[in-house]
Amino acid sequence: MKTRTFIDSVSVEVKAGKGGDGCSSFRREACVPEGGPDGGDGGIGGSVIIRADHDTDSLIALYYAPRAWAEDGVNGRGQKMHGRNGKDLIVKVPCGTEVYDLQTGAFLAEVLEDGQEALIAQGGRGGWGNVHFKSSVNQAPERAIPGLPGMEFRARFELKTIADAGLLGFPNAGKSSLLAALSAAKPKVGSYPFTTLNPIVGTVIYPDNVQLRIADVPGIIEGAANGVGLGTAFLKHIARARILLYVIDMAGTDNRNPWDDYRILTSEIEQYNPELLGRPFLVLANKMDEDAALENLPRFIKETGVNPIQVSTISDDFPGLLELRQKLRDLIVVTAPAVVEAEAKPPVPVPVPVEEAAAEDDVGLITPEQLAKASFIVQDPKSSRKKGRK
Repeated sequence: MKTRTFIDSVSVEVKAGKGGDGCSSFRREACVPEGGPDGGDGGIGGSVIIRADHDTDSLIALYYAPRAWAEDGVNGRGQKMHGRNGKDLIVKVPCGTEVYDLQTGAFLAEVLEDGQEALIAQGGRGGWGNVHFKSSVNQAPERAIPGLPGMEFRARFELKTIADAGLLGFPNAGKSSLLAALSAAKPKVGSYPFTTLNPIVGTVIYPDNVQLRIADVPGIIEGAANGVGLGTAFLKHIARARILLYVIDMAGTDNRNPWDDYRILTSEIEQYNPELLGRPFLVLANKMDEDAALENLPRFIKETGVNPIQVSTISDDFPGLLELRQKLRDLIVVTAPAVVEAEAKPPVPVPVPVEEAAAEDDVGLITPEQLAKASFIVQDPKSSRKKGRK
């Protein structure tokens, strides 16, 4: 039985931990008459946190275990013992994962960089023990507050692959072969439509250790925006790409006209998201080692007005591949920073030292000298007892 290997959207039941209940108890010790209340507080419930992990490339773990439940806080106990806080649940997800409320569709959080964390469900607050309710008029309170429940809802996890460039093209256009020629990725290569069934990311490494990531998505055909073929379900994986690479089968292997392929591609992408057409892009004329490609190239330039980069994967030293590598690097530098960035976090407030705070506002403060001379403070307990005997 075959199992699924790539999941980019999954529904998860998220539940933060409940806060522990406060305790209602009274001190019972020898030689301590009327000990009074000593019920402790309950612990805080654990929260649910997502953490980006560069070693995770799919949401398949959540697909087979669609529950994210954090630990409950422990109840308080006598002798003013505070219950243990519930352990936070850390959910590892791929970089580029977004979380939405499944019922309302509201955006909750996203993580883009390795190690970045985001809180999606806050744990419940622990309840108070009866020690908090003692007073001069109520010296034996039996009241204790139960812990509050944590946040609970159904969430939708969406993965949008993070890459510097995205490959777009018809099936059999040679996108997977091109990715294998540019990077160390090993995608499945075949001469039949829809060989690529899920996005694949490869890393291009330059001699000076500069790296950029290229994402290959399943082929797009006419009518994809309306659900034909694999539709545009995987186009979300290039939504974060800074550069789009249109891969055209210039040889017309499947009896298609290259200029029509380019027109259909741009039309389908415009229907999916018009904003993508405004991104920097390169047009690649693939399979230029074939005679048919050399014949179709002049007409393609005439019909589209685009002079593409001529590439072929028959050899890693093909001149067009070297040109493509250099143009990719130049465009990445020009378009930095990335199109989609993490939301800027507000600056963390810096605590003001006590001395500076006193200097700014010393109204109502008692200086150490005044405190030492205060009449309500006994300086020497022995002298006080002597005065009492007299």
